[in-house]
Amino acid sequence: MSKFKLFDAVHLTETIALADGDTAPPETTGAIVEVLQNGEAYLVELFGGWVKAEAGGDFIPATQDEPGAFMETIGVETVYPHQLKLVKSASEIMGVREQLMVVLDNLSDDLIAEVRDFAEFLKHKQEQVRSN
Repeated sequence: MSKFKLFDAVHLTETIALADGDTAPPETTGAIVEVLQNGEAYLVELFGGWVKAEAGGDFIPATQDEPGAFMETIGVETVYPHQLKLVKSASEIMGVREQLMVVLDNLSDDLIAEVRDFAEFLKHKQEQVRSN
């Protein structure tokens, strides 16, 4: 069973090497973007500081309150469970509808049809309760 779930907010517990040759220090924040081998490893999008784009396309330091500011991605790396600590679970970050969309994106068409049929059943059941 996977210790972390897709879109969980995490931070590193140790320094890891980045593909560009740099390193990400402990406490670097990130988000789980893929669960590998049922949780044996994770692809984690790692974030640097707050930046915004200049007219020429270069990024300059910014604060999170500035219009157009975002956290710069410093890498998407394979990270192991012992190198991560949960900051906030995806269920705390995302609403139920967003969580359902993530699940649906990972189902085959025949399973999505089953979910649709079940949702239509629930809708019909709700309409019956309202009419009574």
